[in-house]
Amino acid sequence: MQLSLRTGMLVAVSAASCLLTACRQAAVAAVDVPVVPTATVRPANLASELVLTAEFIPYQDVDVMAKVAGYVKNIRVDIGDHVREGDLLATLEVPELQDEQAKAAAGLAAAKANIITAQAAVKRAEATANIAHLSFQRIQDVSIKQPGLVPKQEVDVAQAHDLEAAAQLASAQSALQSAEQAQIQADSERSRASAMLQYATIRAPFTGVITKRYANTGSMIQAGISSQTQAMPVVRIAQNSLLRLILPVPVSAVSDVHNGDPVSVNVTTLGRTFPGKITRSADTLATTTRTMDTEVDVPNHDGTLVPGMYAEVRLHLATHPNVLSVPVDAVDGLGTTVQHVYLVRNGELHLVKVSVGLQTSTQVEILSGVQSGDQVVVGRHSGLSDGEKVTSHAASYESDSSSHS
Repeated sequence: MQLSLRTGMLVAVSAASCLLTACRQAAVAAVDVPVVPTATVRPANLASELVLTAEFIPYQDVDVMAKVAGYVKNIRVDIGDHVREGDLLATLEVPELQDEQAKAAAGLAAAKANIITAQAAVKRAEATANIAHLSFQRIQDVSIKQPGLVPKQEVDVAQAHDLEAAAQLASAQSALQSAEQAQIQADSERSRASAMLQYATIRAPFTGVITKRYANTGSMIQAGISSQTQAMPVVRIAQNSLLRLILPVPVSAVSDVHNGDPVSVNVTTLGRTFPGKITRSADTLATTTRTMDTEVDVPNHDGTLVPGMYAEVRLHLATHPNVLSVPVDAVDGLGTTVQHVYLVRNGELHLVKVSVGLQTSTQVEILSGVQSGDQVVVGRHSGLSDGEKVTSHAASYESDSSSHS
């Protein structure tokens, strides 16, 4: 009886020990299997966008200089005034140019008078030449028809008078041509003096707004063509009805940027988005930054935008509809020649090489290597190995399907 009791107790102790050992082994096994977050490979509509920040600048912005030196007689504009192309901005007083214009006008009048005198001299020379030539012709005809009737000396004298009269006519005609050239030169000088005097009236080169006024009535303005550094502008004018944004497009996106492409311009200070368009680019990369300056024109007819404001420009580079995609952090080796992902199949990891296409800020297009519905590991891949047993759970952003089709 005691032997049977002892045997039963030993069996019970042995069974309990085996049960405890099995539980410990199961617990250890459960601890050894890592838990990895996963995402599902699925179709999505991917759009690659690039957001760049730039500062609005006027489409045109120039200092209006004077072409001639003079004193400001009056100035009609001030800061903030809107002007149209050709509007009068200021008038300079330049007495020297007025004297030059009067002198040029007098020179032109004298040239015209010289032409009249030269024309009269030509007519007199023509009359003299005609008489001399007729006299010589008659004497010569008589001497030919009746030899010896007219002395040879008289024939020679008549011929000499004919040649002299012809030379005088040629000289008078040359003097007339010279007088005509002098008139052309005097007229050109008068036109130049008038043009220079017109430069004393300073007008707006284009439609815009006055952003700075440098001069006041009585200020001495140097000629803008002078090499002297003290030449002072009259005003500064900016064209704000159309503004520019100069974007530093990185080399990776240069091939996707084309003139005429529409862009979205977000001005955070106004809380508004404006339409814009890529109008021109430098077609060359800056060696220091490896970027290409690209300009975007933004209409501003109502004056809502002000030069100096910052804007975020969203460039739409490419769109790939209904393509397989995975989260960016599911792919190792992005930017290198070899990319791979970890697939989870039947609780086991499989390292798979993939080919990638379009990449957005959150998603990557998969061209080959996986299929729709596959589970890929996302997040950190350090410590994982091919063939390892794992337990998977859906990542927190797996439920966000706003970008999926």
